[in-house]
Amino acid sequence: MAHNHVHEMVEGNGGTLSRQIVATLLGGVLLINSLIAGWLFPENPFYTDVLAFVGALVLGVPLVLNAARELLHGHSHMDELVALAFLASFAQGAAAGGENHASGYQAAGAIAFFLLISSLIEHRTALGARASIESLIRITPTRATKIVDGKEVEVEAKDLKPGDKVRVRAGDNIPGDGVVRSGFSTVNQAAITGESLPVDKNSGEEVFGGTINLTGVLEIEITKAGADTTLGKVQELILKAERSRTPIERMIDRYARWYTPTILMLAGIVLFFTDNLNTAISILVLACPCAIVLATPTAMVAALSAAARLGILVKKVTDLESARMLTAIVFDKTGTLTTGKLSVTRLAPAPGVDPA
Repeated sequence: MAHNHVHEMVEGNGGTLSRQIVATLLGGVLLINSLIAGWLFPENPFYTDVLAFVGALVLGVPLVLNAARELLHGHSHMDELVALAFLASFAQGAAAGGENHASGYQAAGAIAFFLLISSLIEHRTALGARASIESLIRITPTRATKIVDGKEVEVEAKDLKPGDKVRVRAGDNIPGDGVVRSGFSTVNQAAITGESLPVDKNSGEEVFGGTINLTGVLEIEITKAGADTTLGKVQELILKAERSRTPIERMIDRYARWYTPTILMLAGIVLFFTDNLNTAISILVLACPCAIVLATPTAMVAALSAAARLGILVKKVTDLESARMLTAIVFDKTGTLTTGKLSVTRLAPAPGVDPA
């Protein structure tokens, strides 16, 4: 099914996934052209065979390599069923003659194409879920102005340690969690606390890394830096949410260990008694529960992506699954359901003042 293969590409970067999408579509176009060539040149099967052969290879090789890699690492997934179905169809095409020569390649390519495109759609959606993490990374400060012996020294924010003192000017991001030692300013904490309005900060008050200093100059003593800050913990929660699995996904992985061997045994029995390779291949393809395996992750990453675009950070995907049973939600913070844009709605004169 190439589920894990495509996931690894997404972990790398979107460019790799885009190249795989192009390769998958190229393989699909080659298969379609092989069908067209069969209609245009019925007397000369060479063009049909070559196009179908190349298209099947482009689509099927990633499937087979991924299944082999998983088996070598001792993992059993649904990928093996599809890889075997592809290899059997491809081998049937190579061994057949006449029109069946190309039809075997076309069948092998079609098996790989539909399953690859399904997984690519799922993981293309997963890139949208990354927006929540990227938005946090953008507000993570990379540089800080550290105070050393009364002088300002610019350092990497990741090198700060508890006890260091930093100076944060208006417009700068606060480089780590800490306590204000001197100065007064207004700080935008919306990215961390969700508060719609900026908060005044004075000496002795706590501030969070990644929040924005809006007005004055603050001297802050760092209490937490890097991954230990509130922002770092939020980032880790989002990453865990993306990696976490729903109960149905865990169930599929648990039963895959015996499901795949059972299907292979049934296909072998059918092949033995019927001596019909097409029937055995059909069993391998139909037995792959792609609807379950693909539907749940796709729904979850789509939900994470939609929530991220609305500024909602989800800590566990299991919470999304539980949300279907909600009948009411109680919010305990003002501004959570508002935009934070204030406006004058009514003017009233003070006592004894003429309204005119």
